[in-house]
Amino acid sequence: MNDGRKRCFVFQKHPSQSVSDCNSLRDSAAAFSAISNNLSFVTEERDLLQANLTEKTKELERWSMFSCSCYLLSERSGSWDEGRKDCRNKGADLVVIESPEEQNYLITLTQNPAWIGLNDKEEEGKWKWIDGTPLTLKYWESNQPDNGAGDTRWGEEDCAHIRTPANTLWNDRSCGASLHWVCEKMS
Repeated sequence: MNDGRKRCFVFQKHPSQSVSDCNSLRDSAAAFSAISNNLSFVTEERDLLQANLTEKTKELERWSMFSCSCYLLSERSGSWDEGRKDCRNKGADLVVIESPEEQNYLITLTQNPAWIGLNDKEEEGKWKWIDGTPLTLKYWESNQPDNGAGDTRWGEEDCAHIRTPANTLWNDRSCGASLHWVCEKMS
């Protein structure tokens, strides 16, 4: 029966060649898909690394050096314990002031009150630095430390902070108060 359509037949001398070509194309498509997925993953990872590098570079630029230490004034504020934790996360700790020169340098660094690594948490009136050394060099403001002078508004004042450049001496404050802090890393 002839319905008016022509039939076309293709005869190949080597039909196995077409199967081989088809398999090769399928393999190439699978390989391309795998490479494309890998490229997407690598591109995403590159973007994350670039963002991390940008963030770390900005943070490194905020560190300043004086004598044998590097210092970082926090951008945010928080409790004394939050400040210490943040410093430790950066491979540093709250600053331990060991000389008049260092005290003077810190005055130029701070524009707001900032926690330092000094407290009397273990025993009231026995001030120690975070490295365990007792306080010898003192820059207390007049009538300080006073542990809140009995005023319940201030609570227990067991942590020390450096004042602003206008008043460069130390004050004791409740460790839960929200202040900036100064990190120190030995270079």
